[in-house]
Amino acid sequence: MRPVLLWLRRDLRLHDHPALLAAADSGAPVVPLFVVDPRLWAPALGPRQDRLAASLRALAGDLLDRYAVPLVIRHGSPAQVVPSVAAEVGAGTVTLTAETTPYGRRRDAAVTAALGDRGVEIVARGTAYAIGPGTILTGGGTPYRVFTPFSRAWRSHGAPGPAPLPAQLQGLTDVPSDPLPDPRDEASPAGEGAARARWRWFLEEGLAAYRSDRDRPDIDGTSRLSEALKYGEIHPRTLLAELGAAEAAGSSTAAKFVTELAWREFYADVLWHHPDSAWRDLRPMALDYDEPDERFVEWQEGRTGFPFVDAGMRQLAQTGWMHNRVRMVTASFLVKDLHVWWPHGARHFMARLRDGDLASNSHGWQWVAGTGTDAAPYFRIFNPVSQGQKFDPRGDYVRQWVPELGHLPGAAVHEPWAHPQGYAAGYPARIVDHAAERAESLRRYAASRETNQSTQG
Repeated sequence: MRPVLLWLRRDLRLHDHPALLAAADSGAPVVPLFVVDPRLWAPALGPRQDRLAASLRALAGDLLDRYAVPLVIRHGSPAQVVPSVAAEVGAGTVTLTAETTPYGRRRDAAVTAALGDRGVEIVARGTAYAIGPGTILTGGGTPYRVFTPFSRAWRSHGAPGPAPLPAQLQGLTDVPSDPLPDPRDEASPAGEGAARARWRWFLEEGLAAYRSDRDRPDIDGTSRLSEALKYGEIHPRTLLAELGAAEAAGSSTAAKFVTELAWREFYADVLWHHPDSAWRDLRPMALDYDEPDERFVEWQEGRTGFPFVDAGMRQLAQTGWMHNRVRMVTASFLVKDLHVWWPHGARHFMARLRDGDLASNSHGWQWVAGTGTDAAPYFRIFNPVSQGQKFDPRGDYVRQWVPELGHLPGAAVHEPWAHPQGYAAGYPARIVDHAAERAESLRRYAASRETNQSTQG
């Protein structure tokens, strides 16, 4: 029986893995393959590369421990590498989890064509989402553009239960492999075991307070599973299956967490139907933006003079992660206070975030910018001071990431300009006047509306 090539991408796990199960059920030897694609690897900076490398090492260990099957690593363009490895091992089938991003779809089409020329079948099983993007449509057969009706339809549709773990897996042990990427820094646990342990902790210890704690960057109040979901170390079906029992028992926090998973699925669905929205406005507006300048660099480096913004940008730079509330505030500052078009910030985030997900990142930025799925949110302008005072009330988050303010007590860290010793340790002065820039943003928005109306008229 000809071997099956299992091409792994965003599905680096063993449990609840339909493509792996299909390969195992074939009864043929299975060759798990991961291709380090330079199109995706090169733009990623150290934290993202390290996180993927750590996940691959964990998966390689899991495959060997459970099935004595090695993970094969190759570097290069998948359109060349996958057909080459398939020919090398004599595979008759390539099994994979379907990809849904614009680049992933183009890449897979190219690989499918190359395999077809060699008489090799490609079989897709499942996606990285509970319900595949493109599945949920309105009654008129059109895509949803607003979250609330999508989430109702998504919940009503329901997701399939988790796929079972294969009881056994045959493999080939003599397929040459490139060395596994070597993570320079493993700042967070990686791999399926770590993801499942974190999920168990969150269900038992964190879920009850999730609704009240989820917006607090100064405490451990979220699931912290965004990285695991990004690399497919755990599948959202697995989470939903266990959350369903909690919801049935009346847990409002479980329902809130399900809503957050629905946002992830919604943004993936929007990107599926509108692939250009990865880097362009879903709802174009004739807004007047400024080109990135020295202030953009100060934003990147966490030197804006607004402590809550700077704490977030320094956390990102040092760890490759940022709390979601702070992501919204830092994004708003770039777009609404510095008047820079959101893709500049979105690309900065994607290069650094260990959990960088194209659909969630780009559409999250557009939600802040007011050019995405919300009906008319441009006037939503986050105040970087009051946001810090509300969600970091003791100032612990700011003091952790902005040591120049470590000497200020409590909430005083959010307004160093109001404290006699606020700038004693060298913290920079504010680069803009928030009130003035807020007014300027609203002025530009009003001008854009007039331009749009005159154009449409």
